[in-house]
Amino acid sequence: MNAAPTPNTELTSALEDYLETIFELVKERKVARVKDIVKARNVKSASVIPALRRLADLGLIHYTKRESIDLTETGEATARRIYSRHKLLVRLFRDFLGMPAELALQDACAMEHNLSDAGVDHLVRFFEFLQSCPDGHDFIERFKGCALVNAESPQDIATCCAKLALSPNDPNIISLRQLKPGQGGSVIRIQGTGAIRQRILDMGIMPEVHIQLERRSPAGDPLWVRVQNSQISLRKKEADMILLRKDTPADTNAP
Repeated sequence: MNAAPTPNTELTSALEDYLETIFELVKERKVARVKDIVKARNVKSASVIPALRRLADLGLIHYTKRESIDLTETGEATARRIYSRHKLLVRLFRDFLGMPAELALQDACAMEHNLSDAGVDHLVRFFEFLQSCPDGHDFIERFKGCALVNAESPQDIATCCAKLALSPNDPNIISLRQLKPGQGGSVIRIQGTGAIRQRILDMGIMPEVHIQLERRSPAGDPLWVRVQNSQISLRKKEADMILLRKDTPADTNAP
């Protein structure tokens, strides 16, 4: 079962960046090589090799000279934690705050290393609110057009409604545990608090992320799901906390 990683105090920001790059390369290309890392990070190979050796010493990657680089189980969990924080911050800066994409990426890279678990949790709660509130989209647009903060696009501010509850009669809104193998859906919110919620967030399960149920153990616990091209195991208690908007036939058949 995939456990949430414990932050490694020996892992510097620079090493986290290398680990995240390896994770992205493996996710996109199924393999990571030194030349790929050099190109992705726009650095010299002389800078990459010492970083890879240090990551290997920390037990986060398997690295042999002139061979492809693989993440260890701990390395993948740690990289996923960093990557999820990066995506969360990019979404905040670019999609919600309206920052230019390049600057949003730059600031996300700068902040992801120091974002606390509490900071992640509160940001996710904000995203959950915007998705759950019927006026969430309008709220964002009012913010972007507010004359108080965006003089170039003035717009009156209206008081946001408090209708947070999703319709209890909507058959497409279910918990992850209610999915059948092969079915999937997009995360609306993670219900609950504490360490279990944080473990779910550290696995990259956040609002708008798509999840597909692959199989259950014969006893029904754990469940194996696919998230961001990786297979993750979840307990029933965790699956109950994850609220999804189930894929419709149109979603399933989409190219």
